[in-house]
Amino acid sequence: MGESVRKNVWNEETVSLSERPLDIVGNDIISAGDFTCDLIEVQQMQADKTPAWDPCNNSSFGKDVYRYVGQHIVIHESTNFFGAVMWPGAPALCSFLDKNRHLVDLQDKRVLELGAGTGLVTIVASLLGAIATATDLPEMLNNLRSNVMRNTRGRCKYTPTVVPLTWGADLELTHPTCEYQYDYILAADVVYQHDFLVELLATMKYFCQPGTSVIWANKTWMESDLSFTDTFKEAFLTTLLAEDGEMQIYMGKRKEVYSEV
Repeated sequence: MGESVRKNVWNEETVSLSERPLDIVGNDIISAGDFTCDLIEVQQMQADKTPAWDPCNNSSFGKDVYRYVGQHIVIHESTNFFGAVMWPGAPALCSFLDKNRHLVDLQDKRVLELGAGTGLVTIVASLLGAIATATDLPEMLNNLRSNVMRNTRGRCKYTPTVVPLTWGADLELTHPTCEYQYDYILAADVVYQHDFLVELLATMKYFCQPGTSVIWANKTWMESDLSFTDTFKEAFLTTLLAEDGEMQIYMGKRKEVYSEV
């Protein structure tokens, strides 16, 4: 790829991590290539490398095929809903989880995904051995459930579940903490231009009990993303797991919980 083409791709918000250094916070150094995924075109089944956050919307077929945990994952998108298409944080988070199992071991862990969208993160978590639950708004569940079931049936130790969840809405009644406890809360691309950032943070805090970690991947699109990140850091003991350009992956533990222990 020539330099002029590479700059043009960057300007169109597509990043080739294999060509740029990846900053890792902590003792483990992870190469840029570890943060990319193989995207296989449905028509040609090409094995070429594609940026981890390239949406790769194959409109002619209405589906994309990814490869994680040694499995082909077929994802159908729905253009009827803003959250039912592939955004860059989900493939980035999936690549991180797949390539860094020594850092985040999901085997036999209880995992909740917020704003699951297409279900890719839940699928990968299930393939990695997690007891996973995907959540989203009720109108999102048909496509979400279809993607999750299609890609996990007969492949996973635990069958994932798909349930509705509205951020901040009567959580004590619908999801009492005595019954709903998780080791990890996963989220990708849940911070964008919407009016429910307060409810999102409240939901993260609600499910983040002692022993729970939130892992959240996000590409910064606008000023509100930065504001939410600052608020997140005020509420959670935060570690930056990986960063490349405007894409960050954070891990957080709720401050209030650990101050009470």
